[in-house]
Amino acid sequence: MPNPFLAPLDQLPDPLPVPPIVRRRGDPPLIASIRPPGSKSITNRLLLLAALCEGESTLRAPLLVADDTARMIAALRSLGADIKTPPLPPSPLGGEGRGEGFPPSPSSLPPACLLIRGVAGRWIPTSPDLTLDLGNAGTATRFLSAAALLSPTPVTIDGDARMRQRPISGLVTHLRALGAHVEHLASPTAPPIRISPPPQPATTSLDIPPTASSQFISALLLVAPWLPGGLTLRLLPPVTSASYVRMTLALLERLEVEVQASDDLSVVRVPHAPPRAFEMDVEPDASAATYFWAAGALIPGATVSVQGLSADSLQGDARFPDLLARMGADVRERPATAGAPTSTSVAAPAQLSPIMADMGDMPDAAMTLAACAAFAPAPSVIRGVRTLRVKETDRIAALVNELAKINVRVHVHADADTITITPPEGGIDRSPDATPVVFDTYDDHRMAMSLALIALRRHNVSIADPACVAKTYPGYWRDLARLYA
Repeated sequence: MPNPFLAPLDQLPDPLPVPPIVRRRGDPPLIASIRPPGSKSITNRLLLLAALCEGESTLRAPLLVADDTARMIAALRSLGADIKTPPLPPSPLGGEGRGEGFPPSPSSLPPACLLIRGVAGRWIPTSPDLTLDLGNAGTATRFLSAAALLSPTPVTIDGDARMRQRPISGLVTHLRALGAHVEHLASPTAPPIRISPPPQPATTSLDIPPTASSQFISALLLVAPWLPGGLTLRLLPPVTSASYVRMTLALLERLEVEVQASDDLSVVRVPHAPPRAFEMDVEPDASAATYFWAAGALIPGATVSVQGLSADSLQGDARFPDLLARMGADVRERPATAGAPTSTSVAAPAQLSPIMADMGDMPDAAMTLAACAAFAPAPSVIRGVRTLRVKETDRIAALVNELAKINVRVHVHADADTITITPPEGGIDRSPDATPVVFDTYDDHRMAMSLALIALRRHNVSIADPACVAKTYPGYWRDLARLYA
């Protein structure tokens, strides 16, 4: 079978047909190995920290060729940071995975690095009333809204039409409590907002109720080392997506900031302690890895391995293989050796089992799990999904609409934090003459990548707007092609 996805993103057909991977008795084992690009969540946190440090920092293997990080880099340059990308060395054709002759994809090129010369805790805006257009980059929008506290002049945070619908009023409340003057320029709950920083923070402590996004909390924590009195946050339960808050704290600790946090995160204290410039490796993106682990669980006779991630990763999504193991997949972690990085492989069971799972610590993987649950013989219950309503699209509504096209019912519970995935009686139609389906993706990279998993088991599936994966994983389709023998 020819590899179907090797064209550049802007030359892929739209919608993109995704053929099933059909395994027959006697076929050799399908064994594939993937290393996803650098973590978006870690990259954007470290970019902000490096841009605020004094001196030059180095990030190795960050996420580079993706819209979210490109927006962050452009914004930090506008705020005065000097960011350079040394050229990559030449890369031969081929790479990880099955077969030869694959053109190099962003995730198979040699690791790049970024050199960031920071501003020593005080932005140097390129204009006295700077506007940052952050598209639909949620991390950049929330992080830079808080980072505007360190500007000598007002900063306007804006984005695309979807970002102008995404909530930010919870963060605005805390910026105002710190003394900033924040104006909503359109919606009273969403960007654009204009932030005029205070001469000095009005307080060193904040009480924070459950938020629409953990990024509000991380945004405050990331700038806290440069606030004159540091910052103490008292987080009321439940803490939204606590794994991402813990990631932020772990990165600050790696920069030798003496963070104090209770085990339940009810109290978090970050002192005034500006970190020094640093060098750090960025882990592969665990959210991106979930698609390939899921592929290993879905394709009979397949074993798919993801390199560079282990269960002790900073990213909550790195624990996704544990869920697949509960569904019956064979999951094995191989520790790093002198010649190879850590890897975690997933092999498909004869039949995936239904599951009850709480995705509160890995919400971006909820759609991946839903795609797997669609092939189980009975309903699965997925909790911890309330934040999916305010992502790049309303992902719960999108799942309801799209899985209905293959007769999978998604029931949203009254608490709005739980959904049930109910496959059709007798299972999804996997015959060669199954009704053609085009999955809409709502300009949402994660909807495109997770719905493509359905096509690995079902004939006649196409993905609309396949180029939307450029937001975080421009090489996704080329890496998916490595699963085709």
